[in-house]
Amino acid sequence: MTAPVKELAHSAVSHHLARLRSVDTDSAAFRHHIHVLSMVLGVEATRDIPVQPCRVTTPLESVEAWELAGRTAVVPILRAGLGMVEPFLNLLPDVEVRHLGIYRNEETAEPVSYYNKLPDDNPVDAAFVVDPMLATGGSASAVIETLKEWGVKDIRMLAIISAPEGIARLQNEHNDVPIWTCVIDRELDSNKYIRPGLGDAGDRIFRT
Repeated sequence: MTAPVKELAHSAVSHHLARLRSVDTDSAAFRHHIHVLSMVLGVEATRDIPVQPCRVTTPLESVEAWELAGRTAVVPILRAGLGMVEPFLNLLPDVEVRHLGIYRNEETAEPVSYYNKLPDDNPVDAAFVVDPMLATGGSASAVIETLKEWGVKDIRMLAIISAPEGIARLQNEHNDVPIWTCVIDRELDSNKYIRPGLGDAGDRIFRT
């Protein structure tokens, strides 16, 4: 069975997406909208991760509660994925940040790995792969394959804007990995850019 693709249907998400797409949005505002949308994606994607019972004392009494169980990691696809990390640090205070550097060869549109500092053993229990744009799916697929080789059993893909072609590739190559996205756009153009998209997310985040 193929893991689900969950496209968020939310009025506030639509609002922030509109601002994110606009050519008139400057880098500071762009980063703000990335942050908000990443937080919403993070909340949705962590809805069912494991918890364990604990006991806490309120100012009035002791009560049974729940806390997160196991180790989690957020894995930004460099460089644009870095813009989605901070919301996870706020949402999951003990989350690990694991960097995997992947860039797209502009001639072949295929991923090229240039940075990987994962340890040889001791994988996390769950990993959240984050990238503002799921375009061809090549970089995301390569990162997911690397995480599987590390031994991660629960991998989840989060993208703010996705192309049907990227989704199809992940479902073909990693059909056990669920995808959360704010919106599925129309298509990739001849240059492998998402249409209507928002341009180059990394350039707009880092003002380059």
